[in-house]
Amino acid sequence: MRKFLVTGGAGFIGSNFIHYMLKKHDDVTIINLDKLTYAGNLENLKDIESDPRYSFIKGDICDKKLVEQMLPEVDIIVNFAAESHVDRSIGAPDDFIKTDIFGTFVLLEAARKNSIQKFIQISTDEVYGSIENGSFKETDPLMPSSPYSASKAGADRLCYSYFVTYKLPIVITRCSNNFGPYQYPEKLIPLFVTNAIENKALPIYGDGLNVRDWIYVEDHCYAIDFLIENGLEGEVYNIGAGSEKTNLEITELILHHLKKPASLKTFVTDRLGHDRRYSVDCTQIRKLGWKPHHSFEDALGKTIQWYIENEHWWRKIKSGEYLEYYKKQYKL
Repeated sequence: MRKFLVTGGAGFIGSNFIHYMLKKHDDVTIINLDKLTYAGNLENLKDIESDPRYSFIKGDICDKKLVEQMLPEVDIIVNFAAESHVDRSIGAPDDFIKTDIFGTFVLLEAARKNSIQKFIQISTDEVYGSIENGSFKETDPLMPSSPYSASKAGADRLCYSYFVTYKLPIVITRCSNNFGPYQYPEKLIPLFVTNAIENKALPIYGDGLNVRDWIYVEDHCYAIDFLIENGLEGEVYNIGAGSEKTNLEITELILHHLKKPASLKTFVTDRLGHDRRYSVDCTQIRKLGWKPHHSFEDALGKTIQWYIENEHWWRKIKSGEYLEYYKKQYKL
């Protein structure tokens, strides 16, 4: 049995990864370490909480004593734990520096002292900054433009330094924008889907022409699993589906799917330092044999249907703490 430590496993991508691994592999056990901040939700994992291969520990990756106690029984670390919302990083960057950089350092130090077989650091395509034409390769300079992406770039390079200096078996992934089930409704797609269901305004930053490459979360999970087996130590791998869409295109597709009026589109003041376009060259991972299984259109349909069928999940979130943040953020 391979023993995994998945940090941030109660969040969006982490919980999807745990579901994916337990469904695909019989020979894994997973410890989920999560601080349960606002975006961590154990309801994401309610269906597997009784699975004997899964266990949950409430804790912070910055807690050195706790992390060191757990590592002797772990083979593989997959580090999802991070503060990840750009808007929040603009208002409170200190939380991002602490969790994303110092927390990663704590994990690396504990991994260095134990015989970890592989350490997967989940980075982001945002570390490259914006690009008008073409796509970023893994060897391109990092030019993060928000406190969030800067904190992820710092953790990314810290991990690489542990490979070079200590020969820690690090693999770093930089994935494009994810979407799918269990995504916290502050992100564009779940926010717009749930707002449209409620006949509320869809707040579009600036002119809505910012471009992102969108990947279905299950395809990202497949890529991580693939790299655990096939990724070379010390390498960085871009992950993307080649599905570039403007925010305005996403908005219109959601409204069309839900048969909602265009009048729900509401243009708001642009985000500070808003990157115009992200795009990554995924040649390296594709040469190893990985490719996404889902088209954007099919995956968006599945995602919208999930939010339709799971109103109890997102209504509980939007009726509480997030609602006040949302009103203040978008001045609606």
